[in-house]
Amino acid sequence: MGDDRPVEAPLWNIANVLTMIRMALVPVFVWLFLQGSDGTRLAATIVFSIAAITDKIDGDIARSRNLVTNFGKIADPIADKALVISAFVLLSSVGDMPWWVTIVIIVRELGITLLRFVMIRRSVMAASKGGKLKTVLQMTFIIGLLMPWQMFLPDGVASSLVTTSLVIMYAALGVTVVTGIQYCLDAWKLAQK
Repeated sequence: MGDDRPVEAPLWNIANVLTMIRMALVPVFVWLFLQGSDGTRLAATIVFSIAAITDKIDGDIARSRNLVTNFGKIADPIADKALVISAFVLLSSVGDMPWWVTIVIIVRELGITLLRFVMIRRSVMAASKGGKLKTVLQMTFIIGLLMPWQMFLPDGVASSLVTTSLVIMYAALGVTVVTGIQYCLDAWKLAQK
């Protein structure tokens, strides 16, 4: 008789390597941003964008090729949170994003990540459609606020793009709070079973 046990994905697989690359890009992004020039801010925006794209790619690869590992389940959200939280703190530190928005989003992100780890014994709380929308909105406004638009565009156009990014930020904030409440309600229902 053959062995019917599921085959475990190897730790060293393309999805996990992408996650590790994303983790390694976080300090590079922070260092570039802190240099303070338009050129290094543009480079920081590019590094952030590449890291954000790896988040989408590594999850898709892991699921489609059955490369989901315990390492990936833990490292992927840590890499994601390190990337976005560093962007929020940096943008707030230079006055491009209000601190209160950063604090609300960070509390929600860390709280829901902790909740998901606590609930993992009962059930995996997969990202909802709202959670995915939140991520897209967050990445969009972060890139919009990071980009040194004035390098390429007239002041009026650059200012309009920053204003648009701030509008998206407030939309992301609303979705972030609503989905955070939904995750808490879902966890409560799971805990009652």
